[in-house]
Amino acid sequence: MKTSLLFDFTVDRSTSTVFVKREFDAGQSSVWDAFTQQEILDQWWAPKPWTSKTRYMNFETGGRRVYAMCGPGGEEFWSVQEFTAISPIENFKQISLFADKDENINNDMPASEWNLDFSEEDGVTTVSISIKHETPASLEQALKMGFKEGFTMTLNYLDQLLTK
Repeated sequence: MKTSLLFDFTVDRSTSTVFVKREFDAGQSSVWDAFTQQEILDQWWAPKPWTSKTRYMNFETGGRRVYAMCGPGGEEFWSVQEFTAISPIENFKQISLFADKDENINNDMPASEWNLDFSEEDGVTTVSISIKHETPASLEQALKMGFKEGFTMTLNYLDQLLTK
């Protein structure tokens, strides 16, 4: 068991990209499943007191996940993840979009392209994520909405889930 797990969150404003690197004291297949199976995703993919509710998820190239972030007061903010490439247990790519409950994309909200790489060494899995925004304004909008704080919280919830 590794006592100090890496967590790095870097913003490169020159390329409108966020880079996240996070280690988990768990096997690669378990971490992969946590990112790619809706029943596991819904257990950690929201900063508390919010929760994640997946309407459906078709994890295949060309498939999508449609889900809502649900607030304690009954609020629902919907999003779509479109899966553009999948190399099982090693990498997947997706486009992340805000939408309404009927899957109509909200072009006033920041869209981003995600690339997630998974690797394991000595029972510790590293997830390296790059999140590319189309414009600097889109990146700044996401950061102002609390992306860094919220994503940090959710990755910590995943860490807790994986240690159970």
